[in-house]
Amino acid sequence: MDENRARRVVDALRERGVDAHIAKVSVYQFGIRVMLPGGRQAEWDTDNTAGLEAQVLKDGILVGFVPTIEGSEDFDDRQTIDAILRTDYNQPIATRRAEAPAPQPALPREGGLFRRFLGGFRER
Repeated sequence: MDENRARRVVDALRERGVDAHIAKVSVYQFGIRVMLPGGRQAEWDTDNTAGLEAQVLKDGILVGFVPTIEGSEDFDDRQTIDAILRTDYNQPIATRRAEAPAPQPALPREGGLFRRFLGGFRER
């Protein structure tokens, strides 16, 4: 996933109250990390494949996963955000809810005042 796209998706998720962060895998490879209850975290699209999928980890150990979402290689930002919001992580093999949960109070954007400095002025 492109860094700017990951940032847009994370910002939109945080506006909906989801504790999401950019997951930097390597110099040019980014994904989305969603913090879950019970010390778990879902790492979305960090394996550089075309489809959208996630691994659910607890203390670095795989405890579940989200199978590749069919057709997700063509998702735009809105569809990606919706897919992440609608995922139900309560089973080892996550499923998608019929509807996204109600928005929670917004969380602040990551980076604060120095956001553009930290990103090297690459944000578009």
